[in-house]
Amino acid sequence: MKVILGLGKVLTVAFWGVALFNLLMPQPLPFNLLLNAIGAFLLGLHLLEVLFFNGSLRGRSHRWFDRLQILLTGIFHVMSIPRPQEAPRRA
Repeated sequence: MKVILGLGKVLTVAFWGVALFNLLMPQPLPFNLLLNAIGAFLLGLHLLEVLFFNGSLRGRSHRWFDRLQILLTGIFHVMSIPRPQEAPRRA
């Protein structure tokens, strides 16, 4: 599972690099609009993920860094955050 999450993070960061390159040096017309539209959609989706998963970051030591990583890689970072362990129940 770690390999898939790592690959997803790498591919997402690579897309952000392509989107940033497109902003600096626009590509031919149909690709320019497509990259801008996908980039805007993905940014909006990642902003929603930051808002939605903000409560699960409360116990983390580096909450702002986690928010930045969610903004950059989205659900791939959320899935890599370990879940807190529940206390054992006594009978």
